[in-house]
Amino acid sequence: MFRKRVSRDENMQALECARKLGITVAINLIVDPDWDEKRFADVREFALSVPEIVHLTVKTPYPGTEIWHTDGRDLTTRDYRLFDIQHAVLPTRLPLQEFYRQLVQTQAVINRKHLSFAAARSTFGIIGKHLLHGQTNFARMLWRFNKVYNADRQYSDHLQPVRYELPLPQHRSVGRKELYVHARAGRAAAE
Repeated sequence: MFRKRVSRDENMQALECARKLGITVAINLIVDPDWDEKRFADVREFALSVPEIVHLTVKTPYPGTEIWHTDGRDLTTRDYRLFDIQHAVLPTRLPLQEFYRQLVQTQAVINRKHLSFAAARSTFGIIGKHLLHGQTNFARMLWRFNKVYNADRQYSDHLQPVRYELPLPQHRSVGRKELYVHARAGRAAAE
């Protein structure tokens, strides 16, 4: 759907290969604003079925990206603060408050899986090392989920006054080369 050009089966094969090689992989799933309750439930089930850390980011069109040019005309807001991959800036299938409730519920399941007391016990050495150096952020983060992820706060962010709006995307067809922030340096540019 996001033109990553890799199938689900290829991703699962790559995960299995990484496991065999002892490589720890973090899985990042892009939450489409079109997800419904069933899709969120399926993702929760998947996240619990794999040993890897699963992370969620909300599909967000940024200027210069392909989805800015394809989905940007559907923006529900251009409030710069909300373009943070945790807020929905495109229309959601679910009512927006319910979308955030489902998103936070899914993130909570993932949090409990990897950031529980049992997980903290297995990473006690890391936590202790940080604490000895006066670094408390990691330890506090483990148990402050509700202060970071809050569906009501995410929804209320949409109701705040807008101080800076992103410009509207131009509605024109865009070539692949225009989607890069930096032009590729050719042989002539290197000389």
